[in-house]
Amino acid sequence: MQAIATIHDEHRSLAAVLHGMLYLVRDIKLRGTPPNFPVFDAMIHYVDTFQERFHHPKEDAYLFRLVRQRHPGAGPLIEQLAHEHRVGAQKIRALEQALARYRSGGAAEFPAFAEAVQAYASFHWDHMRVEEQELLPLARVHLTADDWKEVDDAFANNADPLLGASANAGFEALFRRIVNLAPPPIGVGPGSA
Repeated sequence: MQAIATIHDEHRSLAAVLHGMLYLVRDIKLRGTPPNFPVFDAMIHYVDTFQERFHHPKEDAYLFRLVRQRHPGAGPLIEQLAHEHRVGAQKIRALEQALARYRSGGAAEFPAFAEAVQAYASFHWDHMRVEEQELLPLARVHLTADDWKEVDDAFANNADPLLGASANAGFEALFRRIVNLAPPPIGVGPGSA
C-alpha cells in the first residue's frame, strides 16, 4: 500500500502550492505587493502538468479502475471523483486565463484572478479530502495484494507512458524552482518587503 503514502505526498505537494498561491494573492490584496508573475506561472504550470496531466490519470487508470472492479458499490463515488478530475482540468484553464488577463489588464483584473485562485484551491481541497477520507479507506479494504502491487508500481515508478520514468525528477525540479522564486515564507526567493 505504498501508493497511499505517495498519493498523500502528492496531495501535500499540491496543497503547498495552493497555499502559496493563496498567500501571494492575499499579500497583493492586503499589502499591495506587486504581483510576482514568474512565481504564479511556475505554480500554475506545476499544478497543470503534475496534478491534471499526471497524478489524476494515474488515479483513474489504476486506483479507480481496481476499486470499481473489487467493490462495485463504489461506482458512484468513483464517477464523482472522475468527473471532478475532468472539471479540475477545466478549472486550471480558467485559472491560466485569469492570470493572463491579470498580467495584461493590470489591477482591474486582480479580483477575478484572486477569485479563480480561491475557487481552484477550494475545489481541490474538497476533492483531495473525499479521496483520502472515502476512496482510500475503500481501497484498503477491497484491493488484493496483486492490485496493490499494480497500483504501487504505477505510483512509485511514475510509469506514465507519455511522461516516462524520469518525470518525477522534472516535477521535483519545478517544485524547487517555485521555492527559489517565491518570497518568504513560501520560499527562499527575494523578500517582498
